[in-house]
Amino acid sequence: MIVTCRVVRKIKEFSSHGDPLRELALPDDVISPWHAVQSSCGQLVVCEGDLGDPVHRVLMLSVDGRRIVHSHGGQPGSSAGQYDGPFHLAADNNGFLLVANVGNRRVTMLSPTLEYVRPVVSWDVLKWDPERLYLEMGPGDVIDDEYIAGRVVVFSL
Repeated sequence: MIVTCRVVRKIKEFSSHGDPLRELALPDDVISPWHAVQSSCGQLVVCEGDLGDPVHRVLMLSVDGRRIVHSHGGQPGSSAGQYDGPFHLAADNNGFLLVANVGNRRVTMLSPTLEYVRPVVSWDVLKWDPERLYLEMGPGDVIDDEYIAGRVVVFSL
């Protein structure tokens, strides 16, 4: 289990039994981390950006967590390459990422190297802000890098 500690800007990893495995201090330029997931290749991916922050982005950390190796986003905004409150992430078995972008009311798909792929759900379809999401996939849901089945569930508690 991966836990993002926003105030102290750390990521903690625990075993399935709750035993601490590692603790990473985030790089200095990561200001407001919201959520982190581990990619299929073992790297940590973090979304960051709070109201008033100069940077709203999704970033991939080196394996040791000390530096940023890929990043998507930057200044807050509403274009395809921008975010306004990227709060939550989900990763599939092939390393593709879904980003819940609260301020823009959409869910975006990024490649394993954090390149923009396409919108998944847009503001006109959602009835509320996507604060959390979950990706459910089964065997055979991806053929030739195309999603043929599966579900994206967006929910708010």
